[in-house]
Amino acid sequence: MRIQFLDIQNFRKLKSCRLELSDQETVFVGANNSGKTSAMDMLIRFLIKTRRKELSTTDFTLSNWYELNKVAETWGSISEKGGTLGEWQKLCPALDLWLDVEECEAYRVSHLIPSLDWKAGRLGVRISFEPKDISALKNEYITERTSSQRLLEEAREKSPGSAKFSIWPRNLRDFLDKPGKLHSHFKFNSYLLDPDLIDLNSEEINTQDIPSQEPLENDPFEGLLRIDLIEAQRGFSDSGSSESVGMGGTGKGSLSQQLKKYYQKHLDPSESPDLEDILALQSIDQAKSTFDDRLKERLTSALTEIETIGYPGFADPSISITSKINPIDTLDHDTAIQFDLFKKAADGLESLRLPEKMNGLGYKNLISMIFALISFRDGWMRVKKAQSLLGESIEPLHLVLIEEPEAHLHAQVQQVFINKAYTVLRNHDRLKDKSDFNTQLVVSTHSSYLAYEMDFSKLRYFKRCKAVSGFETPTANIVNLRATFGDKENETSKYVARYLKTTHCDLFFANGIILVEGAAERMLIPHFIRNNFEKLSTSYISVLEINGAHAHRLQPLIEKLGLHTLIVTDLDSKEEKKDPKDGTLSVTKALPDIGRGQISDNTTLRKWLPKMSSVDDLMVAEAKNKISSCGTTRVCYQSPIPLNVDPWRADPPVSAVPYTFEDALALTNVETFRGHKTATGMLKKMCDALSLADLDKARAGMFSALSGEKAKMALDLLFDIDPTKLTPPQYIFEGLEWLEQSLNSTSVEDAVAELAAVLIVEGNESPIPAKLKESDEVMSPASLTWAVTDRSEGE
Repeated sequence: MRIQFLDIQNFRKLKSCRLELSDQETVFVGANNSGKTSAMDMLIRFLIKTRRKELSTTDFTLSNWYELNKVAETWGSISEKGGTLGEWQKLCPALDLWLDVEECEAYRVSHLIPSLDWKAGRLGVRISFEPKDISALKNEYITERTSSQRLLEEAREKSPGSAKFSIWPRNLRDFLDKPGKLHSHFKFNSYLLDPDLIDLNSEEINTQDIPSQEPLENDPFEGLLRIDLIEAQRGFSDSGSSESVGMGGTGKGSLSQQLKKYYQKHLDPSESPDLEDILALQSIDQAKSTFDDRLKERLTSALTEIETIGYPGFADPSISITSKINPIDTLDHDTAIQFDLFKKAADGLESLRLPEKMNGLGYKNLISMIFALISFRDGWMRVKKAQSLLGESIEPLHLVLIEEPEAHLHAQVQQVFINKAYTVLRNHDRLKDKSDFNTQLVVSTHSSYLAYEMDFSKLRYFKRCKAVSGFETPTANIVNLRATFGDKENETSKYVARYLKTTHCDLFFANGIILVEGAAERMLIPHFIRNNFEKLSTSYISVLEINGAHAHRLQPLIEKLGLHTLIVTDLDSKEEKKDPKDGTLSVTKALPDIGRGQISDNTTLRKWLPKMSSVDDLMVAEAKNKISSCGTTRVCYQSPIPLNVDPWRADPPVSAVPYTFEDALALTNVETFRGHKTATGMLKKMCDALSLADLDKARAGMFSALSGEKAKMALDLLFDIDPTKLTPPQYIFEGLEWLEQSLNSTSVEDAVAELAAVLIVEGNESPIPAKLKESDEVMSPASLTWAVTDRSEGE
């Protein structure tokens, strides 16, 4: 038995998306505010019953409140029904959990089987957060709303200036925001789903209707599913921290506290003792008697002295000294856990130790998290003393959720943890390679190091989606990378996987990426961004070197992820030449020139963008042809550079088309290169060529120099020349300008969409103006508060 996938509906950014879980590990990746935390919180609030009270109005998809508030506005009188439960269910948070069950496990899920025709395979349950009694909700809302409106009318009669003032409840959302209201009117219900209505081949989530079905009476996953959690920002080993860890969400974070809890649950000899425990308890009792005798001997004189003050008297009880030794208490102090500095102390010397709080934070957190996983596993398997608590069979499925384990872990330690976590969870005689009990580990992360260590088919990428209308908010979709990096690999997918293994998977966490061909672009483009594009420099941009014209191989992945991507590539011009000796024709690389029938050997330009091979066509291609149809990818390549410098100055200005980034940079910064007198290697050849009076010879000299070490040239430039004095080539400037505008327009659209949601909360249902002016009075101070606090991601 395993969880095959989950359909999430109407929860924050996750309005409608499918999350498929791998058989073992599943890792959530994506940029900041993309929905990873929302997915984790959805699983926590819906599957852990003790956490359900944490669900609030901000966990509803924000734009759904527009529809829900409209429903409440139609409640003109108490006699009206207030809508059907089915209509409410379509707007309320819900989680469909689908199990894959083998035929031999049918007895475990008899209460979930929808019909007698079911033999084995998929079983689904919906957990819906929905109104308990719509009529009761409506009646209380109308009562409160009517009372507040009557009070406002009286206030307006006395003070006409208060016409725009409003009080609680302004609308249904405001009514349910009051502490206690939401959970007094809403509850979690569970329903059976029909496996025959699921179409896994469809890209759209097929949400089933449950029009007249009665909810299940009991928890559908009781005895089937055990869930353990390590939450983010745990404060594991900070001795001054009061934060809790994921040991069920309780307890302090030190390893001492974790060991104490583990001992108490699994090893305490005073709980249901066996023969070995009796021997241990006898030793403790003997130690107690010896210690008591010593106490009496040492304290006799002090007690005798006390008797001189007249106590005890004739009827007063006498003082007796006895001790209590509790094994649990021996672990309840700061130095219960210590770290040996030496594996083995020298002869005659005691080993040197330090208390737990003195060890490195990263290693303490690693040890603490691994120990938490051990505790989860042993609690599930009812190890030792936990067997006495066993009143029912062991759950066949163990789901472990870990939020951002990279917090306070060094990069290398992160890799150790993710490589060992699942193995630790299965390190039990009844688990390991057996299939009676299954473990599924779900991890959310912002760390490229964690993603790097995982098989890419186990990654789930959270893709941010734009709002599609005025009153919609930005949402997220979950991209299953198993389709890209699955079992049926082709040459392209193999290349992408190998390439990502060399780049630490940065693109999975970036807002935008720039693909460059070589080391020179990778080193210098960040300087161009920092010195010329202020907004772009504050965005999360990943510059990825693809070592040649291989950007097109990343096309399927980039388009699937929907990342804003700039491709900086080269013309790679070639032309047909005739051998003067034998007249044979051959195609060789050539310095770009217009009107000579040259072609580009760059596969990206020919097959992806702008899908042109003629150099002449590429030189006159419009900007729209360099942008993908979805508007998220743009290519930039060399274009003619006007040369208004002596001795090449002319009227009209003469121009030259560079071959690669290096000669484009040189032709754009002629005076800077000419003034560099200490250059060596390839940079010196470029500087010498630019000093030639004949432009054709100068271009030929630079073209010849391109066979040198390009990375060394970039390093020499960074060492010898202030990067702020370098002007980026025009084609790169245009590309970076597009990327900045593209990312900025996305953030503006998101902000306007969230403003729409703010106005929904405020009760203003009029359309948003197409262009907001500074003088437009559309936001009150209260609205501004909503805009800041009601982030869809919840982070």
